Amino acid sequence: MPTIREGSGEGVTEEKIKIIAENRKARHDYFILDTYEAGIALTGTEVKSLRAGKVNLKESYAHVKSGEMYLESAHISPYDHGNRYNPDPLRPRKLLLHKRQIMKLYGQVKQEGLTLVPLKFYFVRGKVKVELALCKGKKLYDKRDAAAAQDAKREMERGYRDKRGGRTDRDD
Repeated sequence: MPTIREGSGEGVTEEKIKIIAENRKARHDYFILDTYEAGIALTGTEVKSLRAGKVNLKESYAHVKSGEMYLESAHISPYDHGNRYNPDPLRPRKLLLHKRQIMKLYGQVKQEGLTLVPLKFYFVRGKVKVELALCKGKKLYDKRDAAAAQDAKREMERGYRDKRGGRTDRDD
């Protein structure tokens, strides 16, 4: 399980992170320039649904509205054992960031044409956190270049493994 180191010096503590969901498509569609950790305001049944892993981050994004940051289009399924007052699965959810961070991100998104995309949801000390990324969209040729580089890396690793005796070309 991944861990985060907090603090410095002798009092370094390791915290356990339980990843709920990841947005892998975001890494394919965008260049990730910077990442931020944000809290998120949720209801009780939404947290229970997240513990069950029922969240979809595809096509979701964050934006600033009246000085506050909101996460849009993140689908958190209604809790199975909840009541009829379960919140809307696609409702905008408030992200908890410092005012300076919000204003800095707002300025970058407005001036440079960047996008705020959630990369993953995870639990830290029982609290739900969102990893937000400041991203720039990839063009089609960038995606092709990335796929070609990944294929080349995979082939090199295969060749290295073959030379080390992991397996031979064909043992037929």
